Amino acid sequence: MTTHHPAQTAADPLQFLESRRSCNPTLLAAPAPNDEQLETILRVAARTPDHGKLVPYRFITLDHDDCVALGRHVRDAFAAGNPDAQPEAIEKSSQRFDNAPMIVAVVCRARPLDPRAPKIPEFEQLMTCGAACMNLLHGAHALGFGAIWLTGWTTYDQRILGALGLGPGERLSGWIHLGTQTEPREDRERPELPEIVVRWGRPSVH
Repeated sequence: MTTHHPAQTAADPLQFLESRRSCNPTLLAAPAPNDEQLETILRVAARTPDHGKLVPYRFITLDHDDCVALGRHVRDAFAAGNPDAQPEAIEKSSQRFDNAPMIVAVVCRARPLDPRAPKIPEFEQLMTCGAACMNLLHGAHALGFGAIWLTGWTTYDQRILGALGLGPGERLSGWIHLGTQTEPREDRERPELPEIVVRWGRPSVH
């Protein structure tokens, strides 16, 4: 049985932020966000810091049927890149797409020298793309959906990127899988703050 419940962000926004975690893609099922919910999620994703207002990202949405169709390109690309692969391995290569209720592909169009704002480093544009991915996860969580940000070889294969419709100079920041989480998942271990935080000018305490 699959259910989802909107996160109670207004009551306790800190608890909402601390409760977000990635959902294993095998635990995501229908229903995925409907059109109105997806628009809300993407609107939240686009509220990201963006030096120079360059908007160095865009979104490609894939419903389940689209994911299955893209999966055929994934199998073809895997077979081409692994000529000795067994049929079982080829079939398994697209499993993540075949089973996905919905995916949002976050496209990065950061440029080293953007004529609109040549003084803004590409690195800052890349961080904006990452922030858009993170906001997308928060938007999904706020509506009670499970989500996970995935990469892997499919993120970089030019045959798949071409099938997806990426243009020259565009890259993929990742695949954001969306759906309804079928069962709860325990939180993973997080870093202790003393391990990652220091106050400038004072010795760290470990």
